[in-house]
Amino acid sequence: MTRPLRTIKSFVLRQSKITPGQQQALNQLMPKFGISYQEQLLELSQVFGRNSPKIVEIGFGMGHATWQMAKNNPGNDYLGIEVHSPGVGSLLMLAKEHAIPNLRIIHHDAHQVIQDMLVDNTVTGFNLYFPDPWPKKRHHKRRIIQVEFIELLCTKLKSNGYIHLATDWEEYAIWMLNVLAHNSKLVNQTLNPDFSSLKAQRPQTKFEERGQNLGHPIWDLIFNKV
Repeated sequence: MTRPLRTIKSFVLRQSKITPGQQQALNQLMPKFGISYQEQLLELSQVFGRNSPKIVEIGFGMGHATWQMAKNNPGNDYLGIEVHSPGVGSLLMLAKEHAIPNLRIIHHDAHQVIQDMLVDNTVTGFNLYFPDPWPKKRHHKRRIIQVEFIELLCTKLKSNGYIHLATDWEEYAIWMLNVLAHNSKLVNQTLNPDFSSLKAQRPQTKFEERGQNLGHPIWDLIFNKV
């Protein structure tokens, strides 16, 4: 499979501490909940054994919101993608603790997973909550929300599928809004105001809690594929 060149990553893999429990979960639970990255299309209906809405969460952090969404919506299937090992280990532990059957995890770069593994026109929704805002102007090229990335998500979405973004950085929220509005395949769920008030549809993340403790407002954007 030919992959377009992509040299700028939206993340930095730092030497992060992983707890013994997280490491044990990576060793023991990935065979049950994990899917290995491969340059080959993946039929999610076969993975989950049913035809049901498929929700993909990009960069789930420590997984606190992810397991709750999967637990509270048993009619949907959830695929979480995360590149950082401690977060993957954390969500694996939560998936086992709460006995969540409708969740699978890929430990890899989300851009490559979406590009190489997801079948076009099959995803019901993409959730991307509180990505790194890369606030310095010279780092804006590292932001995951770019015109090309949103175009990629659109190719994987079903008709009327959605993209739900959230951030606590106002400047990044405006950036996100402009990128989404640039795509003619998408329509804003909330026309006035531009940002959605539907935060109750998702659990609070650790990043959101931290932002609120710092006094940051929260901006949600929900766009549908037309």
